[in-house]
This record gives sequence, C-alpha cells and structure tokens, in this order.
Amino acid sequence: MNKQPLLILVICFILGIFSQDKFPMEKKEIYIVSAAGLIIILLFFFHSYFLHKVKAVLLGLFFFGAGIILHFFNTFFISNQAVDQNETVVFKISKKLNSTEKNKKYEAIVHTDKNNFNVVLYIPKGDKELDFNHYYKADAYLSKPKPPKYDFQFDYVQYLKRKDIEYQCYVSKGVSFAERNNLSINERIQQRRFDILQKIDKVRMSSKSREFLKGIILADRTEMDSETVQDFNKSGMVHLLAISGTHIVVIFGIFYFLLTRFSPLRFRKYAIVTSVTLIWMFAGFIGFGNSVLRSCIMLTVYFVYVLLQRKPDLLHSLSLSAMIILTGDTHQIFDVGFQLSFLAVLGIFLLNQPLLNYFPRQDNYFKKLFFNTVTISISAQLATLPVVLYYFHQFSLVLIPANMIIVPFSELIIVFSFLMTILVALQLDFMLINVIYDTSIQILLKLIHWFADADLLFFSEIPMNLAEVLLLFVVVYRLRPFLLKMNMKNSTGLMTVILIFFMVRTGFSFLENQKDEVLVHNFNKTKVLSVKHGSRACFWIREDVDKEKLITFMVSPYCSSRRIQTMEIKTFPRKVEKVVCNGQIYDLK
Repeated sequence: MNKQPLLILVICFILGIFSQDKFPMEKKEIYIVSAAGLIIILLFFFHSYFLHKVKAVLLGLFFFGAGIILHFFNTFFISNQAVDQNETVVFKISKKLNSTEKNKKYEAIVHTDKNNFNVVLYIPKGDKELDFNHYYKADAYLSKPKPPKYDFQFDYVQYLKRKDIEYQCYVSKGVSFAERNNLSINERIQQRRFDILQKIDKVRMSSKSREFLKGIILADRTEMDSETVQDFNKSGMVHLLAISGTHIVVIFGIFYFLLTRFSPLRFRKYAIVTSVTLIWMFAGFIGFGNSVLRSCIMLTVYFVYVLLQRKPDLLHSLSLSAMIILTGDTHQIFDVGFQLSFLAVLGIFLLNQPLLNYFPRQDNYFKKLFFNTVTISISAQLATLPVVLYYFHQFSLVLIPANMIIVPFSELIIVFSFLMTILVALQLDFMLINVIYDTSIQILLKLIHWFADADLLFFSEIPMNLAEVLLLFVVVYRLRPFLLKMNMKNSTGLMTVILIFFMVRTGFSFLENQKDEVLVHNFNKTKVLSVKHGSRACFWIREDVDKEKLITFMVSPYCSSRRIQTMEIKTFPRKVEKVVCNGQIYDLK
C-alpha cells in the first residue's frame, strides 16, 4: 500500500464492481454496505495503535464497498411496461453505430404515448443518413433481443443492458422528420462532427482512404468495410485506428509546437495549459471514448506534475484516470476496449524498461525510436494477451513485425490525417494533397493486408477460460523480475507458474474432451445441428447456408468453448425438416 496506494485502492474498487455484478445485492443489503462505509470513515477520526495497523485494510474495504454501491446505482433494471411490437414512434438519435450489410445502426431515444426509452435503431442502408438536427417519425417494429441459448454465445441482452438499452427498433418504411430547436451542447458538438464526416465523404479519394481518415482522427469506423477491419485485427494494428495515447500525444505536440513558436519563452507554461485545454476540447468533439478519456487524464496529470516541478508517476496517472472513468460509469470495466487500453499501459510500465536492457545502447534518435517501438509493442501485447485470448480466442505473431515497420511512421500518418481533417472542415480542397494522402494510405492498407494474409502465423479458436486467464496474468507479472535479473530464483518462479498454467490447461481440456453433446443452434432463420464426441465435432447445415458467416459467428465460438481439435461441416438438402441422432428426433424447421 505504501508504494502504490492509489493502484491498490482502484483494484479494490474494481473487485467491488465485479462482486456486485456477479452476486447482486438488493437495496436493503446496499444500505448495510453504506452504513459499514460510514463507520469506516468515522473510525479514521480515532487514533489507536490497532486502527493504525488496520488502516490500509479498512481503506481497501471502503473502496470495495464503494464499488458495490456505485455499481448498484449504475445498473439498468429491465422495465415491465409493455410496448406494442408494431407502432408509430418518434425518435432522435444519440449515437451512430457500425453498419451491417443491410442496415445502418444508431442508438436512439424513442418517444411513445406511454414512455421514453433507449433502443438500437435499424434503418435500410439505402436510406438517408440520420442526424442530430431532427426528430424522426416512422412505423417501426420493436422487439427485445433474446438471451443466449448456450453458454458460448455472446450475451447481447447483457451488452445492451449495460448501455441502458432494452429494445431493438426496425424501421423499414419511409421516415419523416421535423427540425429540432432544443439541441443540447453535446448534440451541437456531435452534429458538427457529423457535418465534417459528411464533408470527408465528398473528398476526391478512394473510399477506403476516406474511411481510414474518419477512423484515425474522428473515431468513426461505422462505415469501414469488413475486409479492412479484419486486416487491422489480424495484423494487430487495430490500435492505429483506435484514438489512443499515441494520437493524443501527437495532436498535443501539434498544438504545443504551434503555440511555442508564437510566444516568448516565459509563456511556455501557458502554452502547456492551452495545449491541454485544446486536447480536452478535441476529446469532447470526438465523443470521449475510453482510450481518449484515459489518455487525456494521464496527459493532464503528467503535465500537472511538470508544472509543479514534481516527478511524474505513470501508475498514479493510470489509476486516477481509471477511478474517474469508473466513478462516472462502473459498466466501463466490462468494456473490452477499456480493459485492453489500461492493461497495455500497465504492461508498458512493467516490461518496457526491462526489455530495453537487452537491446544495444540507444545512442541516437533512430535507435531510440526503433528499439522503443519494438519493446513497447512487445510489452503491450504481452500484457493484453490473456484478455485477447479470452474474448477473441485468436492471436497473430505478425503483430510484432507489423508494429516494428508501421508504428515508427504512425506519428507522420496521424499528423497528416489531422491536417487533412482541418482542410476538409475549412472546405479547402487541394487536389495534389488529396492524391498524396490517398496514395500514402493505399500503400499503408496494402502493407497491413499483406501482414494479415500471413495465415501460417495466425492462430484462431484458442480455448481460454477465466482460470487460465488469471494464471497467464501471473506469468506476465513474473516476467518482470525474470527480465531484470535472470537468476535461479526468478527463473524457477517463472517456470513454476508456466508449468502450473499448462497443467491446469491440460486438465480443463481433458475434462471437456470426456463430454459428448448434441445441440440445435439457431443461425439466422435456419437451424444447425452440432454433434460433439470427445474432441471432435460435426455440424450439419442446410446446403444454402452461408458457410463463412456460420464459421465466424457460430462454429468458431463453439469450438473454442468446447476445446474442439477436429471439426467438419456437412450439408443436407433444404427439404429435410427432421433428423435422428443417438435415438432422438431433432426438429430443423
């Protein structure tokens, strides 16, 4: 507690959130926890030897209870009010989501005669883009998403519940609209961002370059094609699109460079304050995403230390930003982006310097840039690996060479993209600049696609459960002392944890491979029969089913969950409605 008190308290706070989410307390129990918290606060006003000894424990319990209480009040409870499936609704959009093949998606607030509620809104992809300047009215079909039937399926109901959303709203007919005159400040900002996005759509360059520009600066990947997104995911370069610490630092550097060039030396501290203020304005403009908010808080805390002439502390900055974000919304801890963002920074703190010690001396700028790129990439990937395997069950070895080649040029890409966005916002169209930018991004995308195509280095359907994830984190943690000093003690400690991990993993695989099961899955509007015997599985599908989508959304998650080693897909005629397996009849209608 003496070395990193804030980090430990944040961990206690997070454990409280997890506890309330897994074992939810009722209102009466929350009152008891609140009373216990008040008693702990009162105890701090007393002085005794015993209280001094248990002060750290009491403080940890207080933050644990605070996590429970805040998560209780942040939890959205499903209403029992009935909503007609088919009715005319009036709505306004609150956020644009990633489009599907057939529909554009939004988060929207629906107004009916009975009540108001949040929905995920679907409109045909060919319809006009919705904006914040209007109310909309349309005939819609409202439905509640169904909870998952099996444990390996993604729980979309819980995902929406964490965003206070209960319904899906499908609009298939024409949408009428009326001008709004009551936009909030946030809606005005988002509308301005929406206007710039529309201007980018009109710039004379390839569609992929336009979507890349919108993603890397304005955090909008809603219309990016699935092939490009898949390339970034498989190559491990998705962080280039996610507005994160690198983007914020580079854009801060642009502001600071311009301000210091036009101000005397004695006003440098005001240039820092102004640059930090502009960064926060930029973050508000693009929507305060998790990684953006975390980066802005850490940058602000860092320069507060600088202005106060104190040594900056990365873990304190990281812990403080996590506490601020989670106090505002405890559900953010369940967001994968939040987890990856903070773990990456924590991994860099723990492993970057120990890894640098094994590289030649960085005696010039280019060596420092190259070696730091390699070690930062390895550190971040090692720290996030357990979570990546747990959620996505895939990993690519090309991410390290890809980051080594592309990341050193990322600052130039971000600066160029930022300047392009300013030119578009000011409606300054320079054909030569457009061509140079388009050509540069096309080369970048082809390079990333080349890395993503290295299938021999891409591993998927990797089984991983929570116990294995925790053990992997222990392995990563034990890497630091091992890298700092390769002696017998540290080597034995690391090898022991690795051995325990593989023993536990082998045990889980053995137990799973003893089970047999037959399941009927709902896939789109058809049914799929899966037969598992030990470590083998066979999927029976209709001959007209899209196999690629089936593998992505159903087969791969099932194989990862059940630790399948051999899988095959067989087809049967469309007319077949029932099958017999192991003496039981299964309806496939």
